[in-house]
Amino acid sequence: MTPKKNLMKLVSVKMPKALIEGMDELVRRGAYPSRSAVMRTAVRDLLKKELWTTLSQKAEEPSLEKKLEATV
Repeated sequence: MTPKKNLMKLVSVKMPKALIEGMDELVRRGAYPSRSAVMRTAVRDLLKKELWTTLSQKAEEPSLEKKLEATV
């Protein structure tokens, strides 16, 4: 089985300094191990909110939910 680490893709994102400082504070407090973990959680939660409701109603691709859950 391929380790989860190898399934990750690199994405470069420009963000306002205040958001980066907020992510760093979450890491300092121990809420997340890294900025990457903060971003994965934020994007996963956004996709849940924006897509899962739509997908549940249409039942188009239930496997997307499983894929997103696997990104924790």
